Order: sequence, then C-alpha cells, then structure tokens
Amino acid sequence: MASTNPHSSKTGYRAEMDDAERASRDEITALQTRRLAWSLAYAYDNVAHYKKAFDKAGVHPKDFWKLSDLASFPFTVKADLRDNYPFDMFAVPREKLVRVHASSGTTGKPIVVGYTRADIEMWSDVMARSIRAAGGRTGMIMHNAYGYGLFTGGLGAHYGAERLGCTVVPVSGGMTERQVQLINDFKPDIITVTPSYMLAILDEFKKQKLDPRKSSLKFGIFGAEPWTNAMRAEIETAFHMDATDIYGLSEVIGPGVAQECVETKDGLHIWEDHFYPEVVDPETGAVLPDGEKGELVFTSLTKEAFPIIRYRTRDLTRLLPGTARPGMRRMEKVTGRSDDMIILRGVNVFPTQIEEVLLATDWCGGHFIIELTREGRMDEMTVLAEARPENWDGSGLAEHTERVTAYIKNTIGISTRVRAVAPETLERSLGKAKRVYDKRPKG
Repeated sequence: MASTNPHSSKTGYRAEMDDAERASRDEITALQTRRLAWSLAYAYDNVAHYKKAFDKAGVHPKDFWKLSDLASFPFTVKADLRDNYPFDMFAVPREKLVRVHASSGTTGKPIVVGYTRADIEMWSDVMARSIRAAGGRTGMIMHNAYGYGLFTGGLGAHYGAERLGCTVVPVSGGMTERQVQLINDFKPDIITVTPSYMLAILDEFKKQKLDPRKSSLKFGIFGAEPWTNAMRAEIETAFHMDATDIYGLSEVIGPGVAQECVETKDGLHIWEDHFYPEVVDPETGAVLPDGEKGELVFTSLTKEAFPIIRYRTRDLTRLLPGTARPGMRRMEKVTGRSDDMIILRGVNVFPTQIEEVLLATDWCGGHFIIELTREGRMDEMTVLAEARPENWDGSGLAEHTERVTAYIKNTIGISTRVRAVAPETLERSLGKAKRVYDKRPKG
C-alpha cells in the first residue's frame, strides 16, 4: 500500500473556486484591513528602509486603522530597490531564503527579490488559481514557454501548474521550431508565453505548413508585456483557443498577481487577499477612485521575505468591480506604462495604440518596431511593420501604409512614417518585446 510523506507539500489544488474567490466584497475588505495592519508593522520592524521612510514621512504602522489610511504612507519606487541591492530590502535573514530572483538589469543594478518557503507556497497557490481561472484543470498538459532562470515567469508558472496538478513541459523561450514540434508531439492543452512570442510560434506553424487550428492548444495564458484585444483576436482565431491575460511583476511576487477569467475576459481579477491595489495620479501621487485611469500601485499583504509597501509599478490601468469573482476587483488590461510613453511633438503615444492599428489591417502579422529620430529640431517617428508573406509585394505596400499613416494621424493625432518590410525581417523577441528604439540625440 502506498504511503504518504508527512513532510511533502500540497500536490493538488481545488478544481473549483477557493474560499477567497467566493468571498464577498465586505469579507475581502475586512481581510485586507487585518493583513495590511500586519504587513505595515512587519515591514517597519524588519526592513531598515521602511523604518527610515515611514519615520521621514511622519507615519507609523499604528496610524493605520482603515484602508484609506494607507494613502499617508510613502511610496516605494524602483530606485529604492536598486539602492538597497542586493539583500537590504529583505525582512528575513539571508539563510531563511529558499530562492532569489532578479530582473534583467538592463539599466543600472538588477532588482533582487527573495522568497521564504511560505512565500513560494503562496506564489504557487495564486498561480494555480490563475491557471484554473484561465481554463486549466488538473491532469492537463501545460507547455511553459516563459523564460526560466532569474526571470520569475518560468518558475512561477511552473510551480503553479504543478500545484494545480498539471503536467508541465518546461520548454522555456527560444528554439521556435522545437516549440512547434513539442506542441505537435506532446499535445498540450495550455500554453504560457509572452503574446509577442506567441506570434513567432504562429509564424513557425505557418512556415512548417501546419494548421494551428488543429493543434491541441485550448487555453493560452499571456503576460509579461502589454497586449491588445486585437492581438487576442488574432491569436484566438489562428489557434481556435481561449487567450487570457495574466499580470505580475517580480517586485510584487512574479506572475499571478491578477488573472483574466476565461468565462468573462473582461479584465484581470486581482487576487486581493494577497495584494492590495491602488491607482494613483502619475504626476501627483494622489489616490484615484475606482474607475479612473492612473498608475497602478501594490502593497503585499502576506509576503515574508520581501514585503513591498505602495510600490509604483508605472503600469497604467483602472480598477473595476469584480464580475466572475465578485469580491475581487478587476484591473483593466494595461494600456502602457507611465515610463514608456512616447511624447512626440506634444502628443502622448503608447506602442499598444500603434499595435492596435496595425493588427486591424489584413497585411501586418503583428511584428513591428518604432524608431524615434530627430531631424533638425523636429522629432520624427517611423513605424516598421512586417508584412504577412501572402501580402508582401516586394516593394513596400505603399497603398496600405499610406492608409495606416492617415489613420494614425486622424485617430491618435500624430504624423508618422509607416514602412512595410518583408516577412521575417524584424528580430523576434524571446521574452518581452522591445518595441521602441529611441535614436534621438541625448541631452
């Protein structure tokens, strides 16, 4: 007879919504109030940065009585994390960490985050909840094409799928031809990947003369970069699958902070029993009421190793009432970031706006980059958009690009140059897509 290891962690996850997902808004609010009081005191007592920041702002954890009191506490920004590199933001001794992750560190020092065993368990739970909300179920096969290693995406999705009871194929990113081979051979039900790389996988299906609609994939969980409903429609139609959005960032936990529910696809339900959201005015920092668009801010409610207080994500969205999970508020799909916004001759532009226009055409496959240059005193924007093989005429699709140029001018309000380039000309991204190349002189 098989025996049960008394020291093993959970091996499965409920197939139905858990207690927190079924909770009322009042119950969630009461839970958040208790957990926020604990998290503020815990950070103050165990992280020197927070004690100094709270004292400087003239606030103390004992000043917190209700959720609105959080607005008097100072923000945490990415520079704070870099200034305390590598381990000074941790609330536990280094030897109590079971894992460390870090950002790519493309500018300055990387952001380092750590996890206790309890943090890993919580992360696995919210990721299992996310995969289930996206349509995943125990026994399904999940093809995980998020990057493994210091990036939180791969291991976060992996542990969540195992917690749910799925079979994980840990492919990671890259080797697109092999990705398609394994999808065909292993017949996974779920794929987790960045949306831009899913387009590269789609291109490879077509290159191999395979019909993506005949693949086994039923559910796609896409995140790590902003993407539009136009791209959702492109992927869902191409693969005959349900595509949902997942949100997370290393500083808060990794993937699994919020997830779109497959039955509604109307924004991402935030797992508010573990992460408290605010939306603030990007300029003033004032808290905005639900429904108004601004910058997303998160405070952790249960993290041990790396508590985070009022972290400014720079992601732009708004908070909405819950639908599929009524007690949990939703966040609208992220439309851009307050720090990747392009200001061109006084007009604010986000790459997602350009993406939506291009995906509305029948000739662009979704791969594009934006180049910013300066001619004389005037900033210029050029959009290089890759044509689909069946539409490429070898000379630039002038008639089509002129229509897109006029549409951008009339809807977004900027003059730009749109150039169609040959299929497979632009570099493919294996992770987050790099959309903007700023070639303007510095200074």
